[in-house]
Amino acid sequence: MTSVSSQKRRLLVLAAICLAALCMPLSFTGPAIAMVAIALDLHGSPLALAWISNAFMLSFGGCLMAAGALADRYGRKRLFLLGLAVFSVAAVALACAPTIEALGMLRAVQGLGCALALSSGLAALAQEFDGAARARAFSLIGTAFGAGLAFGPIVAGSLVASLGWRSLFALTALVGLVALIVGARTLRESRDRQAAALDWAGALGFTGALSLLTYGLLQAPHSGWTSLASCALLGGAALLLAAFVAIEKRQPRPMLDLSLFRLPAFAGVQLLAAAPAFSYVVLLVLLPVRLIGIEGYSATKAGAMMLALSAPMLVLPMLAGLAAQRLPAAHICGAGLLATSAGLLWLSHCAPGLPATTLLGPLLLIGAGISLPWGLMDGLAVSVVPVERAGMAAGIFNTTRVAGEGIALAIVAALLASFTAAALRKLPGVNAQEAALAAPLLAIGELRQAGALLAHASAQELAQAYGLAFRHLLQVLAAISTASALLILVFLRQPAAGPAPAR
Repeated sequence: MTSVSSQKRRLLVLAAICLAALCMPLSFTGPAIAMVAIALDLHGSPLALAWISNAFMLSFGGCLMAAGALADRYGRKRLFLLGLAVFSVAAVALACAPTIEALGMLRAVQGLGCALALSSGLAALAQEFDGAARARAFSLIGTAFGAGLAFGPIVAGSLVASLGWRSLFALTALVGLVALIVGARTLRESRDRQAAALDWAGALGFTGALSLLTYGLLQAPHSGWTSLASCALLGGAALLLAAFVAIEKRQPRPMLDLSLFRLPAFAGVQLLAAAPAFSYVVLLVLLPVRLIGIEGYSATKAGAMMLALSAPMLVLPMLAGLAAQRLPAAHICGAGLLATSAGLLWLSHCAPGLPATTLLGPLLLIGAGISLPWGLMDGLAVSVVPVERAGMAAGIFNTTRVAGEGIALAIVAALLASFTAAALRKLPGVNAQEAALAAPLLAIGELRQAGALLAHASAQELAQAYGLAFRHLLQVLAAISTASALLILVFLRQPAAGPAPAR
């Protein structure tokens, strides 16, 4: 009887952490579908609207390492419940946000809650299961994450169309609250008795560098890449990053063990963590904006189209895991990224205005290609380092993945705005100043506002200019994906980790 009760408790723990894991993709993909509706309701500058996605990813990625250290020191259950409470309260506040500025700030708070909940939840899960049961439990976490990516856009589209964009945040608050209640009743407290105090200087240096870099990349298309503001922000990010490296080198128990990067395979895994950000994750934000803002799709139809991009995540990562028992993981990952590159190039030939069915093939190919490395990344993250460093390796990997997604969003948004400005300058009657003012608006799907600034250009001409910019962007992303595939094949061909390198 006790055994049955214990098994039931562990299953409820797993359910709570799966729900927490589901919150992250819902919080990422949902607002992308709602972006145009939010812009119509709250207005705001292109920079303020960009922070709806970027503030969440920046806070989430910047706080992951610190959240894991705090959970080990002060208790995984305590931090899990605190994170879910912060996340859910922020989601309720987001549903009531009166301005676009408040929305951006609350999204940062929501990202912090998500980082606390996910880091501590995964650490707690590792205490509940052993051996094969632990592997199955973590695979279910991956399935929950994949389900959020696959079905988040269509759920978001239905909610936005029927109940408005605020209902989307109310849904995430409800999911977070259910996870909190189940976790409070079933999780057991655990902590690392050997855990050191949080490296506050390192945490603040890393988060500060990430914040300045993201803000600098987002505002550069507005003020100019060589402006004083851009140079100050990007230069400040470089200085804080250098300070962070210096701080970590002096720490007896660093938050980021830089000696791991001496292992070529470990460096390759970090590249693998960042690669999907440019070839897949950015599309989860950019495509809904294009479909709704430029092509006039409804939120529901756009969500359904996004299903083609994310649906392969439900099946192919598991098949990649099975294939890795017979084939080298590096070859599977490289082949997946090359397939993704082919899909991006295919998609680059799908101009705005073509039938929706023309998008299905390239979207499925991109989703299928990226699903192959996605299913192997987490296992590779810990397999390429000595076993005594597996925990830190997993933390670094997840930080690289999430922080890389935030940086990729900022870089890609800046590139799209720059390509759009170049395309607008080619239109008859449009001067460089007008193009510079209208490009950031058009890049975020504000076709009407861009048209109001460009009296000489028709809506069709603006859509064509956006399509040309989007094509050039996809070609850049395909080149990045191809380069990543080749580098990963080189780095992951190195021998597996042996003893820990001397420090």
